[in-house]
Amino acid sequence: MAISLAFLLLSSSFLFLFLFIHHLLGIIRQRRHENSGHGPPTYPFIGCLISFYKNRHRLLDWYTDLLAKSQTQTIVVHRLGARRTIITANPDNVEYILKTKFHNFPKGKPFTEILGDLLGRGIFNVDGELWHTQRKLASHEFTAKSLRTFLVNTLEIEVKERLLPILESACANSNELDLQDLLRSFAFDIICKVSLGIDPGCLDPSLPASRLAKAFDVASEISARRGMSPVFGVWKAKRALRIGSEKRLREAVELVHSSVMEIIRSKKLKRAEESKDGEGVEGKDLLSRLILGGHDEEVIRDMVISFIIAGRDTTSAALTWLFWLLSHHPDIEREVFDEVSTASSPEERQLDYETLKNMKVLQACLCESMRLYPPVAWDSKHAIEGDVLPDGTQIKKGDRVTYFPYGMGRMETVWGEDCMKFKPHRWLVSHESVSPYKFPVFQGGPRICLGKEMAFIQMKFVVAAIMRRFELRPVSRDQPVFVPLLTAHMDGGFKAMVRERHMKCHVP
Repeated sequence: MAISLAFLLLSSSFLFLFLFIHHLLGIIRQRRHENSGHGPPTYPFIGCLISFYKNRHRLLDWYTDLLAKSQTQTIVVHRLGARRTIITANPDNVEYILKTKFHNFPKGKPFTEILGDLLGRGIFNVDGELWHTQRKLASHEFTAKSLRTFLVNTLEIEVKERLLPILESACANSNELDLQDLLRSFAFDIICKVSLGIDPGCLDPSLPASRLAKAFDVASEISARRGMSPVFGVWKAKRALRIGSEKRLREAVELVHSSVMEIIRSKKLKRAEESKDGEGVEGKDLLSRLILGGHDEEVIRDMVISFIIAGRDTTSAALTWLFWLLSHHPDIEREVFDEVSTASSPEERQLDYETLKNMKVLQACLCESMRLYPPVAWDSKHAIEGDVLPDGTQIKKGDRVTYFPYGMGRMETVWGEDCMKFKPHRWLVSHESVSPYKFPVFQGGPRICLGKEMAFIQMKFVVAAIMRRFELRPVSRDQPVFVPLLTAHMDGGFKAMVRERHMKCHVP
């Protein structure tokens, strides 16, 4: 009897072991099939955690290498504690996600959870009816001619009274400066003036450092690192316990939210007082326009916070990389200088909207710079229902689907064998505009960036104003490191020397 019982237990153990191994082999075969397009090595339970951890300091290039080896430029990634993720650099897939099946690929709760503490119910962090309502509202405001005029006038003042004097001082005293930090401060001043109607004075040396700007820095960085965490449960546990980085995030978000809400209520009070006195109350800034529309305070708060995040770091990041690239390509720098010098000069006409819009060489340089160094390296959606991408990749309900501008700019299949070279003329030879699904830096489809045109105007204004007067030369010749967070930046900043420009405009 004892022998029979022992035999039965032994047989049951072997059967359990056999079934367990069979199950594991089935999972491995499935993952191998999914990653037959050269996805990362994947194992049961832990997924690609080992490879992810080994490449955590070079995630962008790791994904790019895997995508380049894939026949479809699409890979499937399994991470411990995270949703199954499809990453693609295939333009047909991007169009399908952003346009063709837009309604099946919203931001989704997993994304809004990561950024929800900071962005709340702002336009960049919501789906459905709330998104449609905010999109319609923002679209009306961003197409207003008066807002464009206000932007150009604000740029003129900030450049003339703050940015150029700082460059003049650095040039006269042969001082090294961090151009990235300078441009970020400039961009924060501009976006706060245009969005909130306030002047944080980040470029004013007589004022203390802006607590609001610092809070935005901290909140943006920690929120972004949530999405890059090898194990998602870690940041969630830290948030629940209110410790470490999550404690700092909570404090920074509270400062951002309370500061913006205070500005909103102050403007509403001022509007009410002016209305009683019979004075005009229409404001030029975006916040004043939203208040006049009678919208809910929290919705207004979340909308302007979203616009500040988008308008501050994206333009400054794009400009930083452009100036670095131009400093290494003097022939292209000459072409840009010729164009901006022909359009206007420091002693003559102001840089107006139409003049800036018609700077085609500068536009090509900005596009080429953002192709190689996109301000937003990747963006994710989440599938509502199962689907199949144009390249045949199977999508499951709830999958995270990521399109990857950084990798797309480095795909020979998309841009040709010279994809790694800075060649702005590729944007000038084509008689047709480049598809937003081949160059999704400003997204595409229903969510295409409303501020795209204003962003180009701001970047062109800054480049033209600086290049008419100065040359910027990097202190180091080393290749800078591209760091992706909510928006990408140059690791360690862009240390540069400022020189008076002695070039004369070349007349063909």
